[in-house]
Amino acid sequence: MSRFETYSDLPGQATIAARPAPLYPVLACLAGAAWPPLWLTLPIWRPHAVMPGRDMDWRLVALVIGLIAVPLALHRVLSERRREGRPGTRLGVVWRFMLYGGLMAALLQIVVALGMSVIGWFGAADVMQALGATETTLLIFGVGGLPIAMVVGVSYALWAGLCAAFIAFEAKPAVKDRLGLMPKD
Repeated sequence: MSRFETYSDLPGQATIAARPAPLYPVLACLAGAAWPPLWLTLPIWRPHAVMPGRDMDWRLVALVIGLIAVPLALHRVLSERRREGRPGTRLGVVWRFMLYGGLMAALLQIVVALGMSVIGWFGAADVMQALGATETTLLIFGVGGLPIAMVVGVSYALWAGLCAAFIAFEAKPAVKDRLGLMPKD
């Protein structure tokens, strides 16, 4: 006999309900923004540049982005749950966080690549040097940096999604139709 007899027996498929606000969503956002590779490596390899700019440590940039993006993603998931009743499982919450994280990482990397290209125009002596700076910047930050940014964004979002799914939501079993009065779907 199999351990999994129905689809709902698989891990992460239990029906969930949001825990009461504001405590649990805030805790989920703080835990989600505290991605372990960031805070574990900061004491070991101290950042040399902490002021905002081109040379700012990428871990600090990712932490600031996480402090903004995790609450936005959780708000989006909660509003989608209020509107449509989905995601109805913890796996659905994690999947949505990963989707939003990958898209946001790609979008931010594209914005950074285009911004660095424009900044390169102002430091160029002539048009050909500006074109060369644009080509180099788009190849390094656009073509080379986009897959790395997406991998980092999806793994950060996986952590944040797991934190949100287990802190901001609790498993609630489906209500049984004991009297036979509930509508059938």
